[in-house]
Amino acid sequence: MEREELDRLKLLFGQNLIGPDELQPLIERLGWGMEVTVPDMNYTKEQLEDCSDDYLLVMGVPAIEGRSVTIRHLREAFGIDPDLGEPCFYNQDWYMHEDFIDRPLESRWYLLRKQVIEESRAVMPDQLMEADYAFPTAILCAFAFFACWLCYGEKLWWHDFVWCCDTDHNGDRIYVGKYHDVDGVNKNGFSVHRHLALRQCYAAVNTI
Repeated sequence: MEREELDRLKLLFGQNLIGPDELQPLIERLGWGMEVTVPDMNYTKEQLEDCSDDYLLVMGVPAIEGRSVTIRHLREAFGIDPDLGEPCFYNQDWYMHEDFIDRPLESRWYLLRKQVIEESRAVMPDQLMEADYAFPTAILCAFAFFACWLCYGEKLWWHDFVWCCDTDHNGDRIYVGKYHDVDGVNKNGFSVHRHLALRQCYAAVNTI
């Protein structure tokens, strides 16, 4: 992609752009090399103009100097203890053996909505998918979250979870986000959770 086109994207999206320049703070934090390949644009001019106010335009980077950009590697770079530094991941390890944390981004551009859609609150993910909601990957959400924080100081989904298209080995839906617990019970951290579906192993006992 030519520099002139990147400049036009910056004018259109402003602080909603996560391109090669905006990714430099994240790449420095990872401690990896600075060279990244800029993919060709995969959206139309009309799509970009329609989404520039409400969506992030994120440049996907699958690998830097041969090292995959995955949730596992982001977690290694940012840690799990807010007392040692923020931003970080929420301290949990249930997903460390799940396949989705090792899936990298694709080398392409992504449009990712910044704010949750109000009418989607408290609606089951299967219903949302039937209504043609297109969930992002967990790695895209994590990548955008840390890139936005480091570049712009913006904290995406501060009190909200967002559904992802990933599932765990049982087929349970992944959801991420909610960095800050408004009740102050849990420590800060980018959360990665799974929505447990009802199966035969869930049942009840009586007490008398």
